[in-house]
Parts: sequence; C-alpha cells; structure tokens
Amino acid sequence: MAAGDLTMGMIFLSQTLTGILGNVSLLSHYLYFYLTGCKFRSTDLVIKHLTVANCLVILSRGVPQTMAALGMKHFLSDTGCKLVFYVHRVSRDVCICSTCLLSISQAITISPRNSKWAELKLKAHRYISPSTISCWMLYIILNVMVPVYMTGKMKDNNITEKVDHGYCYAMNSGKHLTLFHAAQVFFQYVFFIGLMLWSSSFMVFTLHRHRQQVQYIHGSNVSSRSSPESKATQSIFVLVSTFVSLNILSFIFHISLTVFKNPSLWLVNIYVLVAGGFPAVSPYILMSHDSRVPRLCCAYTRNSKCPT
Repeated sequence: MAAGDLTMGMIFLSQTLTGILGNVSLLSHYLYFYLTGCKFRSTDLVIKHLTVANCLVILSRGVPQTMAALGMKHFLSDTGCKLVFYVHRVSRDVCICSTCLLSISQAITISPRNSKWAELKLKAHRYISPSTISCWMLYIILNVMVPVYMTGKMKDNNITEKVDHGYCYAMNSGKHLTLFHAAQVFFQYVFFIGLMLWSSSFMVFTLHRHRQQVQYIHGSNVSSRSSPESKATQSIFVLVSTFVSLNILSFIFHISLTVFKNPSLWLVNIYVLVAGGFPAVSPYILMSHDSRVPRLCCAYTRNSKCPT
C-alpha cells in the first residue's frame, strides 16, 4: 500500500469516527431528554432529522471511502454500489434541506411578536414535522435515477468515460443529462443557501437590535460577551458560515466531477472530504451552543417551572 493511500485512509477514518461520535452523542442526548421528560424546542425535531441525515451521509460515503483508501476496493457488489450511492445522495440533500429549514425555523421563532411574522410564528410548529418529512420524500423521488449510473468494480464492463470512486464506478450519463444534473444541483444550492443567508441575516439583525434595547434599558451593566443574544448570534454565524463555505466547496468539486471526463482519484477524495465536513462538525457546533447538553439536565421540563 502506498504511503499516500495510507495517509488518505487515516484522514477518512478520523473524519468518519469523529462524525459518527458527534452525531450519535447528539442523538443520545435527545434520547436522554425524552426519557427524563424534557419538553423539546420547536427546532429540536429538525435537528434530529439533520442528525440522522448526517449519520447516513457518513456511513454511506465515509466508511466505504475509508475502506477503499486502505486497499479494499472490491468489497461492494453492483447492487451494493447502487444502494450506497442512492442513500448518500438522498441523505446529503436532506442534510442541506434540513439545515435550511432549521435556519428558517429559528428566524420565525425569534421574530418580534408585533412583526408581520407574528401569525406565522403561532402556526410554525405545525408545519415543522410535515416539512421535514417532505424533504425526505422529495429527494427519495428526485434521486431515483442515481442507481442507474452506478456500477461495482467486480462487474465486468468496458466503461470508457467514468468517475472512479475507488470502490465503485459512476458512468457517464450523456451530455444532456449531465448538464441537466449540473443545473439541478446548481439551482438547489443557490436556492437553499440563499434562504439560509436571508434567514440568518434576519436573525442577526433581530438579535442585535434586541441587545441594543436591553443595553439601553439596563445601562452598561449588561455584558455583551455573556448575554444569550450574543451566544445565539455566535451560534448562527458559526453554523451558517461552516455550512455555506463547505457546501460551496462541495458544489464546486461536485460540478467538476460531473463535467470532467475521467477525473483523477485525488479529486474524488478531496470532494468526499469536503462533502463530509459539515456532517462531521455540525453536531459539535449544535452541542456547544445548547445549554442543556453540557449539564446533562433539562432546561425545560413538563412538570416544573422553566429556569432562566
């Protein structure tokens, strides 16, 4: 085994283990909250769906890519390749959709009661569950053609134009279908990232204005560093900036793999690393800004008064 392959395998293994540990820890905390009688926040359902999608992204791409980098290149059959890439594509798109939905839900939640969002704010919790389910259903349907263009390395074929993922081949779908797929991915990224930037900007503006009002009322005794508004603003900046930066890079590499003929394996490996970045780090970002997680206690319970 070449030193480069071993290094890449260790990098994939580290990212995979880090992502699995983070997402499983976040899910276990929600299980703990449920067993101890916590009253969940309106955005917690979206986070749980996002965490499940993150786990599927890591398991369906990080694990096979790690095995391939370590020299095991023929462990998946043709059917296995089709299933793995289909699950990865669906979960990756749900991850993007859920992050956008989380951002919009937070924006509606913190909107002032006297704003034009007041009526929607009262009904927003009713639409969260149908919206998350719709994300899964939509991308299960839209990605139904993905397995058609995937094939295993164990299958004898004479494919001249293909993308070698190390353990599976992605066949060229033709010029017109390739351009259609590239356009679909482009508009999807632009739409969701645009919504996220808009909702996040609205949240930052709302929190900043609220902090100014609090400081005006209480004077200089209010610490801008330790205030809940500052922590929420920091969480928004970190989560959104991480999502946008990594997904823009992922989009660039994804389009490169779609357009280029027979791209090199190192380009595929870089794309997989970048694409797996957000699912691996997002649970740590969410846990680090959730006051319920570090203390392992319920901030809001069904049968007791909510502490501040």
